[in-house]
Amino acid sequence: MTASAGPHHHGYMSDKDKYLARLKRIEGQARGIHRMVDEEQYCIDILTQISALNSALKSVALGLVDDHLKHCVADAVRVGGEEGEAKMKEATDAIARLVRS
Repeated sequence: MTASAGPHHHGYMSDKDKYLARLKRIEGQARGIHRMVDEEQYCIDILTQISALNSALKSVALGLVDDHLKHCVADAVRVGGEEGEAKMKEATDAIARLVRS
């Protein structure tokens, strides 16, 4: 399913620190939501935080899709053949999953 063989570096590597920082903030948001439920805070306030968490995750996902298309897919398409077609299908399937979520 996931291609990670060979010396190829993933497209997000140049922004790895940025992604890690954003994911750390997302972890904090999730812990905050957990705390809000534990403290029995108002439902709408919890839902608002869940919406913000979903938006943050989608933002990370879109950044990864963009990096994947610009690097992994573009490289595979340049090579051509089955590898290029496989990467295009893989990217299309990933985007479809994101749209459904």
